[in-house]
Amino acid sequence: MLKKLAALARDQRIRFLAVGGTNTLVGYVLFSAFTLWVFHDIYLGYLLSLAVSYVVGITLAFVLYRRFVFPVHGHLLRDFARFVSVYLVAIGINAAALPLLVEVARVPPLLAQLLILVATTLLSFFGHKKFSFHRTPGEHSPPTGPLHP
Repeated sequence: MLKKLAALARDQRIRFLAVGGTNTLVGYVLFSAFTLWVFHDIYLGYLLSLAVSYVVGITLAFVLYRRFVFPVHGHLLRDFARFVSVYLVAIGINAAALPLLVEVARVPPLLAQLLILVATTLLSFFGHKKFSFHRTPGEHSPPTGPLHP
């Protein structure tokens, strides 16, 4: 059983889902809290909630993905700039789709955001793997730590 769990922990896709799930949960809870309690009486307040939750989520995700999912060393600022650019694409899609679902399709904001998260999660995995934390063979640092024996 422990060997199976260790094998799962070494699988990058599983680590991405675990870290992404944690980050998504934190972001969704923040989005919900801001939507329900902070910006609830402001027209399009859910978009303000989206912006605040993304800032917190991007910061948390960068640290967790860089450490546990795509373990790389060096190029911190370059990695962060690329990471943010992937999220800018995701938030652009999110910011366009959320009002369409809420205002046009009349989907409640919390459900609409949940639906959009599925699409942006797939985009994020491939964007981070192929762009944010991409290393050419000459600049790749071998992974170290408890997840990488």
